[in-house]
Amino acid sequence: MLTLLLNFVAACRTADLRISTAEVLDAAGQLELINLLEEDQFRAALRANFAKSRREQRDFDRLYDLFFHDMQPDAEFDPENISQAAKKAALDKMRQDTPDDDITQAIFDFLGGDPIPYLKEIQRLETQEEKNSKALKSNLSQLSSRLEVMLRINQVRNRLLQFQGSHQDPGAPGKNQGLASRLLARLERANQMLTQETRPYNDGLKQVNTYDRQYSGLGERPFSNLTQKEIEQMRTVIDQLVRKMKDIMSRRYASRNRGTLDVRKTLRTAQRYLGVPIEINYRQRPLRKTKIVALCDVSGSVWSAARFMLNMIYAMQDCFADVQSFAFVGGPTNITDIFEKHDINQAIEKVITDTNINFDAHTDYGEMLTRFHRDHLHLLTQKTTLIIVGDARTNYHNPCEQLLDAMRARCRRVIWLNPEPEQFWGTGDSEMSTYKAYCHEVRPCRNLNQLVYFIEDLVF
Repeated sequence: MLTLLLNFVAACRTADLRISTAEVLDAAGQLELINLLEEDQFRAALRANFAKSRREQRDFDRLYDLFFHDMQPDAEFDPENISQAAKKAALDKMRQDTPDDDITQAIFDFLGGDPIPYLKEIQRLETQEEKNSKALKSNLSQLSSRLEVMLRINQVRNRLLQFQGSHQDPGAPGKNQGLASRLLARLERANQMLTQETRPYNDGLKQVNTYDRQYSGLGERPFSNLTQKEIEQMRTVIDQLVRKMKDIMSRRYASRNRGTLDVRKTLRTAQRYLGVPIEINYRQRPLRKTKIVALCDVSGSVWSAARFMLNMIYAMQDCFADVQSFAFVGGPTNITDIFEKHDINQAIEKVITDTNINFDAHTDYGEMLTRFHRDHLHLLTQKTTLIIVGDARTNYHNPCEQLLDAMRARCRRVIWLNPEPEQFWGTGDSEMSTYKAYCHEVRPCRNLNQLVYFIEDLVF
């Protein structure tokens, strides 16, 4: 049993599931206390030790089913017709007739019952980085690597089909066919692992669909459809909301926060009144203000909404301990100083005229995440809320979603505001379906009511 457990741990580590030696020892000790023939108990013991978060549970379940079910010893083989030696001999013969490369050998190892080399290939595909190229910044290298593995699987499948129909013995029909059918089923499992959904388990995602309709008519008009007069009216509404938000936050942080009873100070004060605790003293613990890091897409496709999002970011400066603001089309540009030194209208004008943002470029979320992760990752702490405003349309560039996952791990929560209707998320070049797996909360934000609802939910 210990050997089986260690082999399973090796497979989990190969698939990038972090398992320490202490956790292996704990699991081994717990397995001695349960009935190993009860799979529910066995699975629960391993899951409790090896899946340390809800986001790891789906990966553990996938690996458990692969190792203990799909890759189980071939007990269903009829020993009178198909022996393990015959299977090994057949696989060795097919290896000789196929290209000798790491991918093909990993596939044959998978067919033979050892999933670790193939898991290494899958993990290599998942963590493969794109080569720097000014001419082409897409995820084609990852796609081509995945297609290469798929091509090798098809070659092995063709070889199995040839083996299935060859050397049929009239006295023992179907001898090769039985072995080949089982190997084909296992090969299909390898193909599923290559093509299945690889996004992390994120059942804690909060996807806000409903909102309060505080403003009829104007409040429901999409930002992109507003006339100049309606824009001025909306700015007035937003200014009123900003003043309301500042007043509430000022009262909240200026009010006395009692906290817990301060026994020592209360007893010292009671000495003035002959030991009678007339004045009760509390520990003064001021409320901690949240830090905000905001990334706002200012490309042409979302510019109509970006103006109001920038207004919102500007308003948040006085309501939180620290607000760092970035605008991007390609790489992120820090506009915090512009917002701190100018009023909102001048600030937005200077973002357009005085920054090095190329508004004519194609939006590249992968480039934005790459540069932010490289230059500004230190801004994200466990007190930080990361707000991303954009439509997640990457123009078919590499989305680099693994960088958003690394940013999520460093901050308190990640909120994505998308100015597009939800029915368009994930269509065309939209990577919203990819990115939302790495967010704590996603919201549509394409009109005044949705914007007001988000601000009130964030602050109040």
